Amino acid sequence: MKRVVIVGRPNVGKSSLFNRVVGRREAVVEERPKVTRDAKEATIDWEGAPLAIVDTGGYLAGADGLDAAVSAAVEAALRRADLALVVVDARVPPTEEDAAIARVVRRAKVPSILVANKVDSPGHEPAIWEHLALGVGEPVPVSAMHGRGVFELLDLVARRLDLTAAEEPEAAPAADVAVAIVGRPNVGKSSLFNRLVGEPRAIVYDQPGTTVDTLDTVVETDEGRIRFVDTAGLRRRSRYESGTEYFSMVRTLAAIDAADVSLLVIDATEGVTGWDQRLVERIDAAGSPVVVVLNKWDQLDAEAKDRIERDVEDRLAFVTGLDPVRISALTGRGVHRVLPAIFAARADYERRVPTGQLNRFLNELQSEHPPPAGRILYAVQGATRPPTFTLFANRSLPPPYLRFLEHRIREAFEMDATPIKLRVRRRGA
Repeated sequence: MKRVVIVGRPNVGKSSLFNRVVGRREAVVEERPKVTRDAKEATIDWEGAPLAIVDTGGYLAGADGLDAAVSAAVEAALRRADLALVVVDARVPPTEEDAAIARVVRRAKVPSILVANKVDSPGHEPAIWEHLALGVGEPVPVSAMHGRGVFELLDLVARRLDLTAAEEPEAAPAADVAVAIVGRPNVGKSSLFNRLVGEPRAIVYDQPGTTVDTLDTVVETDEGRIRFVDTAGLRRRSRYESGTEYFSMVRTLAAIDAADVSLLVIDATEGVTGWDQRLVERIDAAGSPVVVVLNKWDQLDAEAKDRIERDVEDRLAFVTGLDPVRISALTGRGVHRVLPAIFAARADYERRVPTGQLNRFLNELQSEHPPPAGRILYAVQGATRPPTFTLFANRSLPPPYLRFLEHRIREAFEMDATPIKLRVRRRGA
């Protein structure tokens, strides 16, 4: 697997670029230097080819103490790199620290791309050419915060590394499905957790987590192993009364980011709150599917059930394909439906559509419902987890038509339980 290492002086946006490329918040980002210390690695699938992306700490020449150790780790990462992304702040003229990391890259004799970050609009682009003096190539303008130019940068990386799609591997034994149980405080998350790990057909054993107050529980089922993580109840940050609560929130968000599926538990007697909406948005931003669980369903009469059904449909309408599971964690009623929902969501999350089948479907769809302008020439599925489709069109496609396409793709290929992404690239007719 090819390895791309992101380097630069402190606070130029390396971790923001890393998070943008990886597609989820793997690295902590703050508006102050030296937050990142250790090299952090993640693997992405770019147009069918696996690629390792490595985030590093800020390089400081001649530093001592901890800064020297961070800089040494950057040099070690470069020695293992196939390509270096040298990140600079396009809003600031080249500094001596920029020149120092450029010298290190040249000494390492590793191919490099100069990335001019924080180019949030075309008006910022003229300033990037000052960085030609660093001697590591022509600057490529991007905005890691807004995503501007990042797909083009990855295309350039693919060309430099001559990436080709990997052959389909032989089927491997099913790995654990990581499931985070999340929700507001006191909605029944722990009761559901206890029900799920206590299924009489399952062999249950405890697996310590990486934090002192977290215990992941792995459950053996007929369809594979599931690793459940019970998380702290999330509420608005302003209401945290102690540092412990704050760091519990941080660990909960990390569990969401690492999950293959998130179970969002909602108290059906209270309905969908604004905070529940925020949690669904947060899970969707992490790129993983969400299974909504309506707990305490047995406490509702027929009228209240109709009301909560409408509430879910209205307030969570921005998430396509939601099919809530209705349960009572206290009595166990309906809990048997949760495991099938988890495996269905995981299968959709990893669904891959053959290119020929995808293009036949799009050609037929365009014949029946052509775009308002232009035409989709062809399409490929470049990634899974979640399914990501690149549409090559001769004109831009309006958002309403893209939403229509997403709905029809989801319907045609039975991907109800996962988010999907559509990207459009313009090509000549």
